[in-house]
Amino acid sequence: MMRNLKAMLGARRGTNGRLHWTDVFTYFYLAFGVFLMFFPVVWLVLSSFKTPAGLVEFPPTFLPLSQVEVQVEGQKKPLPLFRAELEDGSVKDLAQIRRIGIVSQMVDPNDPDAKYKVPIDKREPIREFRMAWENYFDPLERFNFLGYLSNSVIVTVAATLVTLLINSMAAYGLAIYEFKGRNAIMILVIGTLLIPITVILVPVYLVVTQLGMVNSLWAVILPGAATPTGVFLLRQYMLTIPKDLIEAARMDKASEWQIYSRVVLPLATPAIAVLAIFSIMWRWNEFLWPLIVLNRSEVYTLQVGLNAFQGELDVQWHYILAMTVVTLIPVVLVFSFLQRFITTGIANAGMK
Repeated sequence: MMRNLKAMLGARRGTNGRLHWTDVFTYFYLAFGVFLMFFPVVWLVLSSFKTPAGLVEFPPTFLPLSQVEVQVEGQKKPLPLFRAELEDGSVKDLAQIRRIGIVSQMVDPNDPDAKYKVPIDKREPIREFRMAWENYFDPLERFNFLGYLSNSVIVTVAATLVTLLINSMAAYGLAIYEFKGRNAIMILVIGTLLIPITVILVPVYLVVTQLGMVNSLWAVILPGAATPTGVFLLRQYMLTIPKDLIEAARMDKASEWQIYSRVVLPLATPAIAVLAIFSIMWRWNEFLWPLIVLNRSEVYTLQVGLNAFQGELDVQWHYILAMTVVTLIPVVLVFSFLQRFITTGIANAGMK
């Protein structure tokens, strides 16, 4: 793989080791695309290590920089440290006691009796690189974040398994069996993609309420188990399976369940892997439906739990950013393990 990557990066149209103008344009275009894709993610990760004060600074800083604080004799709390320009033109490192309007009352940390009044435009904060790890640790101690995480894992795993089972069974019937109206049923299934999710929220909620599943994880797992995208993806892939294999299995007196589980499913592994990735991403990031049917904090999923950090008057952005990074980790890991199936599965399923 590394050899292929090295060969791809070293490929050129120019001769004698010289770059052609198309090579320069290609490398620039690829570098610009990588920047657009990964710069927001890098900014998110670095911002998750900033303090609340660092997040609201303007202009914003790229790295997580925190203002240096010093303990001054006679002061209960550490004071922020500034590099201030005094009236005589000298520059001193002073700690700010308080700010009144456009004037800061400051003190010399080495001489607490020396007090100064400095205009705010004559001082600059002294900063240091510091990663606020408490943004990650505090939610684990102050909030039931591990409970939210376990609920999301349960919902994602269970919903993905149910989705793969139901969609593969429906795709098997529509791809392997030949009967009148098969194409019409498939068109009807695909046609459900035209229905916005907001249109069916109220009917689905009424059904869930009648079944007594409100405030349970089953209310999040079951309603979206059958997806038209999954049925279409798997059916198109199963249509490429040779019919001779199915007939040979039937001649060997294999039951339909055996053909489905031992012949069709192993051959459809690439498409199933693609559907698994899609399902994990859908369920892991789902917010609107869990917010509607889950009202108790004990059953909150991760995305709904993140909403708890946003109050009516205060938004704890440092916690939201840190926990958002945590929510990205499982999706990245799953994609890393299953990404090699994406190209094969989508290409063979007929999705262009």
